[in-house]
Amino acid sequence: MSKYILITGGVCSSLGKGVASAAIGSLLECSGLKIAMMKCDPYINVDAGNMNPYQHGEVYVTADGAETDLNLGNYARFANVELSSLNSITTGKIYDEVIKNERSGRYNGRAVQVIPHITDEIKRRIMIVGAKTEADVVIVEIGGTVGDIESIPFLEAARQLIREKGKENALCIHLTLVPIITGGELKTKPTQHSVKNMQQLGIQPDILLCRTEIPLEEDIRKKIASFCNVEKESVFTSIDVEKSIYELPVEFHRQGLDANILSKLGWTGRKTDISAWNRFIKKLKNPKGRVCVAMLGKKTFLDDCYKSVREALLHAAISSHGLELEIRKIDAETLESCTDIRPYFKDITGIIVPDNYGQRGFLGLLQAIRYAREQKIPFLGIGLGMQLMAIETARHLLGWEDSDSTEFVQNSSYPVISLPEEQAGLTAAGVMRLGDGAINIQSDSQLAKIYGKPLVIERHRSKYTFDRKYSENMQSQNLIISAYSKTDNQVEAFEWKNHPWGIGVQFHPEFISRPAHPHPLFSAFIGAAAKGL
Repeated sequence: MSKYILITGGVCSSLGKGVASAAIGSLLECSGLKIAMMKCDPYINVDAGNMNPYQHGEVYVTADGAETDLNLGNYARFANVELSSLNSITTGKIYDEVIKNERSGRYNGRAVQVIPHITDEIKRRIMIVGAKTEADVVIVEIGGTVGDIESIPFLEAARQLIREKGKENALCIHLTLVPIITGGELKTKPTQHSVKNMQQLGIQPDILLCRTEIPLEEDIRKKIASFCNVEKESVFTSIDVEKSIYELPVEFHRQGLDANILSKLGWTGRKTDISAWNRFIKKLKNPKGRVCVAMLGKKTFLDDCYKSVREALLHAAISSHGLELEIRKIDAETLESCTDIRPYFKDITGIIVPDNYGQRGFLGLLQAIRYAREQKIPFLGIGLGMQLMAIETARHLLGWEDSDSTEFVQNSSYPVISLPEEQAGLTAAGVMRLGDGAINIQSDSQLAKIYGKPLVIERHRSKYTFDRKYSENMQSQNLIISAYSKTDNQVEAFEWKNHPWGIGVQFHPEFISRPAHPHPLFSAFIGAAAKGL
């Protein structure tokens, strides 16, 4: 029977609850346990698919096509877990299921209420992950902040689960904030109030993770333990790490967090082997050189918009090449008004255009792609970045000045990018391609050399695709097609011929990159960029 760790947060959002959950999961996995991880999001959206990435961060897509919170990407990168739609639940998804049950008469005419119907559905979804995965322990991150009204049903479900399973089978870890005020004094009052809120909901945290800038001294830990009704040995520091979030498992292990959890859950004899993390951190802190790549995006885009892309680049730089990585963020809209964009790319040896959203910055992205092509700078385009390679070729080499995507312009004379339904002369439906799909690699391509095999499985999230009737036009200008989807023969990748390294892909390789196992496409891109040092 699976055991459960429920991870909650207090004081404020963005304390790193997802990363902390992933690090804890990794440590338990390193102790030989089979783990499962899941996220409970209090928002009413059914999933993250329609949420603005510039506000909420990227949408992480699972193998079965679920559009989820970016923290599932953290789970996948830190631990060897299989993630699916089961691992992400939202208020919208819970209420949708309960209302369907009510409409079909499954509640036998009873009044449907938050307790027990909503909380029972939440518990059912949590326990089904344990049953399906047969995990030793299921780590459940409850999104939001204690005190938020939308989190209450999930916290009530957590309270019930802890009571039903017993403390030896279910425990609560509460992440909170210990701020430093003017004068350098650490203040514990926010943590005390946060734990008090939890206690008022009927939950006594078993372990406290205190987010702070510096390690907590013994007297501060003792004070927190006394006021929050926990053991001093169960008060831990989640400090700002020096180089990377991947230092967190090592830091937690140094403090004994994993040993504390294992003891509380009855696994006192287990030892945690973090040698793999130590090897990665050693490479991270002792680079052989440095590579700088430019990432193009919308104005003031947050790092979380392209979280998985940034992490995949880091994996490749560290694990494949032993290099320190610098990512220079460039606002595509700024380039639109520039007559000379060269200063923005000074000392840049690689350019990446990840999947972007909307038409803002469109012309700036085209300028950057043209610059990479003409200046022979290694280039990687993902999603829209790949599609813009075709539009850039059409406009600047074929002379089709109004060539575009029907996503942005409906009356283009040369719609080289459009919906598959439009290409077939049907009414546009715009069905999103989501999840894993098989791809055939052309044997004489650069992709074939990178992958070393003719068939690969990659993650997808797209509606629009290249119209194959323009294939010969593109190839006449040295933009060749190097991969097709196996199921419907859609174009999956472009390459620039007579260019050191220029590849665009419709799929999302960043979702399956891992710290110790970088995706080969990112490894090859960083390798090409490193040659320009």
